[in-house]
Amino acid sequence: MFLLLVMPMAALSNELANPADKEQKAIIKPSRKPVFIEADRITGYYKQEMEATGNVELRYGDNVLTADRMKYYQVTEDTEVEGNACLERPNDTLRGKYLELNLQTEEGYMSEPRYYIKNGKGRGAGSLLFFEGKNNYRLKDANYTTCTEGNHDWYIRAKELEIDNKKEIGTARHVSVVFKDVPLLYSPWIDFSYSGKRKTGLLAPVAGYNVRTGFDVALPVYLNIAPNIDATVAPRIMTQRGFLLSNEVRYIGKNNMNGHLLFDILPMDIDTNKTRWGILYTHSQSLWKGWQGFMNYNQVSDDRYFRELTPNLAQTSLTNLSQQGGVTYNGRLGTDGTISFTGFAQRFQTLQDPFPGAGIVSPYERLPHFSFNAIKYNVGKLDFEVYGSWTNFYHPTLVDGNRTVFFPNVSAPFRNEYGYITPKVGLHYTHYNLAAPVDGKGENVDRALPIVSLDSGIAFDRQIEISDRKFIQTLEPRVFYTYVPYRNQSFLPNFDSAVNDFSFAQMFTENRFSGGDRINDANRAMIGLTSRFIEQDTGIEHLRLAIGQQFNFTDPRVLILGTPQVTSGRSDFIAAISGRLTPHLSTDFNIQMDESKLWIEKIRTGISYQPEPGKVLNFGYRFTRSIFNPLNQGNQVTPLEQVDSSVQWPITGNWHGVARVNYSLQDDKILAGLAGLEYNTCCWAFRVVMQRLTTATQTSTTAFFVQLELKGLMGIGNNPLQVLQSSIPGYTSVH
Repeated sequence: MFLLLVMPMAALSNELANPADKEQKAIIKPSRKPVFIEADRITGYYKQEMEATGNVELRYGDNVLTADRMKYYQVTEDTEVEGNACLERPNDTLRGKYLELNLQTEEGYMSEPRYYIKNGKGRGAGSLLFFEGKNNYRLKDANYTTCTEGNHDWYIRAKELEIDNKKEIGTARHVSVVFKDVPLLYSPWIDFSYSGKRKTGLLAPVAGYNVRTGFDVALPVYLNIAPNIDATVAPRIMTQRGFLLSNEVRYIGKNNMNGHLLFDILPMDIDTNKTRWGILYTHSQSLWKGWQGFMNYNQVSDDRYFRELTPNLAQTSLTNLSQQGGVTYNGRLGTDGTISFTGFAQRFQTLQDPFPGAGIVSPYERLPHFSFNAIKYNVGKLDFEVYGSWTNFYHPTLVDGNRTVFFPNVSAPFRNEYGYITPKVGLHYTHYNLAAPVDGKGENVDRALPIVSLDSGIAFDRQIEISDRKFIQTLEPRVFYTYVPYRNQSFLPNFDSAVNDFSFAQMFTENRFSGGDRINDANRAMIGLTSRFIEQDTGIEHLRLAIGQQFNFTDPRVLILGTPQVTSGRSDFIAAISGRLTPHLSTDFNIQMDESKLWIEKIRTGISYQPEPGKVLNFGYRFTRSIFNPLNQGNQVTPLEQVDSSVQWPITGNWHGVARVNYSLQDDKILAGLAGLEYNTCCWAFRVVMQRLTTATQTSTTAFFVQLELKGLMGIGNNPLQVLQSSIPGYTSVH
């Protein structure tokens, strides 16, 4: 075995040609790299050429060239290689029968080439390969695939294929996409990013079917405008609607600026003979220290737009589209305090239910709203907080006006390592300046309510061992008491108040109403007990058990129209279990009981079994005895009872089945249904999914998703992954 170090002659001659420049040459990086040749036998002529045979290996820079026989010309740096030629480079590996290559210019050719791209795992072959510089080569009569060696399930076949390793882009001409030996697509030219990097170009066609649009085909064009800006323009043809142009723009910038714009326009709907459009825009950015600006603008041309035209069925349930813009501020108040401010204007576009008599009352517009919150801790062992807001509410048909809220409060926390006691007292003041008098009270109305509470808790813990794993189990009892005197508020307008959903966290709050228009009268105590199981080595909480009991010492009298009366006594009991029961079985269970009436008020339960990725079973049950229904004038309180089950499970081989059913037991009908099949391999996947969704009181829609994903190249069809991920908790795309 011989090893030879060769200095290219051109580099030596340049160094000797100008002796006066010797000192300058010493500090300039040499233009040529040394060449190392190792072989069983090396012969040749000094400083001219050499021939190596038997296990030949030539190294220059980061490249390694191996073969059975090789000639190297030192003056020109040309190489001729025969027999099992293999060129190993940082980005790829090239193999062939015969190779001619200039090591300086990296120009030449290879016969019967096979190539392997390391970043992206693409590979292929051709009849002839031309080296066209350091990062480029071009193949004749070539193919390309990401399937493993010996697998040709799919590939592209091209008269010419160019690989640019600098941009990580492949460009093919006169190309066919072949799947299972069946040509699917032909194009005179395509280019693709084999590493997944962004690039401008045509994307794969998107096709699907919806009962309201008919057959739906889009041809998206991706525009990589700048490193921080990109866009997608998608001409879309719907057999029952016509031509729609879909536009999407995304951008990011300095000062945490980011934005997202969706704009679709249908110049002439075949069915309605009208122009229809939709716009959804979000933007946020940091303005200066502590200040943040934001905008959220959503509008569509008509009430039926989402139900009839959107390919995303999740949008069909949208009712109130927010149009909002404003600023926020978050900062420090001294060394031990915080202050925040919010100012915005907000209005809504309310999309009405097409069913007769199912009209929706739109929310109040806030034009504008200002609020602030300041907290100062540890001032003489006291914590001070002040919340204030001013809002101008507008509604075209209801009583409107402006509302001022001012709520100062002070608490005295007493804490140690195992518990705390926090008494708190505050005064909630509200002033209304209305556009019209209410119930003989005039246009200016005030309300002032003292609010008193006492919060206390203790934490115990112990170490336990379950299945050879060490856990810390906590036991955390908590007692909360609040008192708010009764004030008649029935004459006040209700701009934004509603009943909070009863939960373990909401139980320990002073007001069971949200918003600022209703403050409950309260003389109640809450007792809760929580136990958590925390893995000692990782600190991960695996399981949480909680129970709570609410005691009303007097009957609450402040109500919101349509909500049930709460009585005194042990009126509310709640229990919750959440976390992992076993490594594969998890649950989230909540139950609320009204003990004064001895019935269950609410149940929210879900259980999930997921032994491994690609296998998941979910089952959920929801029951609420009393739901406020403003459309049902005869009986405004109606029950809700639903079951929701979903599954992803292997059937045979690489086939997986997916399904979901959301069924209303009260209405005896399916609210949402999904069924589909998925076939997944290392280099391609096939998915077919049907989804049916109730979109309004008496209307529903059905959509079909069919996609063939050629991994590393394109997805042909309408991608159902977003639908599957949102419909089936724990869904995993198995590769």
